[in-house]
Amino acid sequence: MSRKVVALGIVAALSGTAALAVIWQFGANLGEAAVIAQGRQHYAANCASCHGTNLEGKPDWKRSLPSGRMPAPPHDASGHTWHHPDGVLFRITKEGPAAVVGNGYESDMPGFGEVLGDDEIRAVLAFIKSKWPERERAYQAEMSRREKEKTQ
Repeated sequence: MSRKVVALGIVAALSGTAALAVIWQFGANLGEAAVIAQGRQHYAANCASCHGTNLEGKPDWKRSLPSGRMPAPPHDASGHTWHHPDGVLFRITKEGPAAVVGNGYESDMPGFGEVLGDDEIRAVLAFIKSKWPERERAYQAEMSRREKEKTQ
């Protein structure tokens, strides 16, 4: 029995079969699978109540609420999260949309910088990305690559 098979068995036992599915489906290494599993836990504890257990967002998420604010969007492929590069997603999660958008924008989403550390935020984003189809992941990765090039 190969070491990889044994390692996959350990990951499955510790992180559940979802982590194993990620490894097989996306070719993720064991470190990535552990980060995704951690992100799934933080997402469930901090994000799912608004953005949905299955990343589906609130109904009619493109229409303003009576307060004028927007409902929580989906983070699955039906939403727009994958249109944004990593730096933008990280800042929105850490500081809140209002801090990133500026110009008096108001949002019901707080920043999570006081609740989650930077690595935990990155883990949540890794979990969200792991749920996107290949096309959306590739697009988002390209946006992130371009963003990095601009800042170097």
